[in-house]
Amino acid sequence: MSQGPTRRPVSKLGLGTAQFGLDYGVSNRRGRLPEAECAAILQLAAGAGMGLVDTAAQYGQAESVLGRLLPKPSPFRLVTKTARVADGVDAVEAAARGSLQRMGVERGDALLVHAAADLLGPQGPALWDRLKRLKDEGLFDRIGISAYAAEDPLGLARRFKPEVMQLPVSLLDQRLIQDGALAEIAALGIEIHLRSIFLQGLLFLPRDGLPEPLAGAGPRLSRIRRTIAEAGADPLQAALAFALSREEASTVVLGVTSAAELRAVLAAAAAPPPKLDWAALALDHAIALDPHRWAAA
Repeated sequence: MSQGPTRRPVSKLGLGTAQFGLDYGVSNRRGRLPEAECAAILQLAAGAGMGLVDTAAQYGQAESVLGRLLPKPSPFRLVTKTARVADGVDAVEAAARGSLQRMGVERGDALLVHAAADLLGPQGPALWDRLKRLKDEGLFDRIGISAYAAEDPLGLARRFKPEVMQLPVSLLDQRLIQDGALAEIAALGIEIHLRSIFLQGLLFLPRDGLPEPLAGAGPRLSRIRRTIAEAGADPLQAALAFALSREEASTVVLGVTSAAELRAVLAAAAAPPPKLDWAALALDHAIALDPHRWAAA
């Protein structure tokens, strides 16, 4: 039985901003957020002591929204991601510089390769060397990789030795824990940021609200929610307690669609962790664990 720590600092929470620029998430009924709502979220996050904001040029207007709304100096460490390398490493560098300009900052905390496949292609070594150059120039404090479980993140870690990795790990998606990769990456001294801890809101959807490709996961999801309820918790508390209990990770990145949702997150994070057998709650459904396949299925 794993109960997590008795105190989980809010500073371990990072704010994802996909919803600032896109209609993102299967459970998101609000679409792209109005800037007034984004401003309220940022103000609440800063006041609560959340230490990191995660974004990307691929998140629509998110970087520009941050540039208009972030206080100066920013109270957050800012993490963004690379453009695809198909147009060459010069284009990747130009996009990274553009990201800083849009956010209105001279320096970012970290630049992550957004598509791990870019590192494995013919331009991969040149791409990584260019990121190193941007770091040496002082534009970013650290460089890293955002990867999916199916992309062999441990192999990427061993080959490129990033300083930061962003990985999808959640109560439902425990693959990188089950195969030992998360622990081995942490043992290499790499800072780990967990993302997709709500699996795009899948844990919160009622069985009759599941997208058609996920109907087969419905019975298992219902049993998971029932087990959580029997422990006196709700899915939000359980998902947060699980992610925040992972000692391998320094940051848990999550997105919200309103300031009210963020207040609920902060309250749930402060609640005593439920007594649950985390490993018994993992989901084994290939399509459900890969949101990119939902639309294609």
